[in-house]
Amino acid sequence: MTATILDGKAFAAGVRAKVADHVARLRDSFGVMPGLAVVLVGEDPASQVYVRSKGKQTVEVGMASFEHRLDAATSEAELLALISQLNEDPKIHGILVQLPLPSHLDSDLVINSINPAKDVDGFHISNVGLLGTGQKSMVPCTPLGCLMMLRAHHGRLSGLDAVVVGRSNIVGKPMAQLLLGDSCTVTIAHSRTRDLAETCRRADILVAAVGRAEMIPGDWIKPGATVIDVGINRIAAGDKTRLVGDVHFDSAAQVAGAITPVPGGVGPMTIACLLANTVTAACRAHGLEEPEGLTV
Repeated sequence: MTATILDGKAFAAGVRAKVADHVARLRDSFGVMPGLAVVLVGEDPASQVYVRSKGKQTVEVGMASFEHRLDAATSEAELLALISQLNEDPKIHGILVQLPLPSHLDSDLVINSINPAKDVDGFHISNVGLLGTGQKSMVPCTPLGCLMMLRAHHGRLSGLDAVVVGRSNIVGKPMAQLLLGDSCTVTIAHSRTRDLAETCRRADILVAAVGRAEMIPGDWIKPGATVIDVGINRIAAGDKTRLVGDVHFDSAAQVAGAITPVPGGVGPMTIACLLANTVTAACRAHGLEEPEGLTV
């Protein structure tokens, strides 16, 4: 058996095309221009790359992009004042503060100062609570992208056994909530799970989000299972580095029914879902019908 490769790059392109269609509809029919503000504090190289990519893709789908690049020494009071200003600005429908923040800033305090309706990362404690209780919320981008790919591949997820390896607030926990919302039977596994291999082997859907390179080998995977690999790890390969996931791709692909590659799997979906969330936020702000297929 060789697994079907779930092409996140192609899927993300389709999501961005839908977003662009909705942006044009909002602009032409209602005079609404969705706007996304991204705040970057400091000069973390990876964060700079992400922010550039987000800005570029925001403009490509026809939305307004607002970038705020702040010095690493920016005080908490200055950052909170900027967020307050963005909260009040009607041109801004989505606010994203790029993580990680410099160590002198309280990330939880900063994230929770964002208007929950504009929290397109879905990290605000109000959105976490709404998602956990099955109410309308802003959904974290990476788990939302995973769910979109799973729905597209399987159709209905109801009744399937799902195992999420990883319990982070950004991916593991919200991923489990979304799978529960689609009536999966969900297990969250982690570093303290007894017999992790056997737990993984039960899964019809295995989501790996633990942040350890190639931790899950092919013999931990149920034959025919769908494997969603959220991990992005850099490992040395001679004098170069290469990107690998949390799953050992070559062995897993011989057992799984479908699998996401790294790179080119879940990664491209994260920014695509950020754009989708911004359109959703704009629709909610103006009391307009939300775009079908771009939210849960």
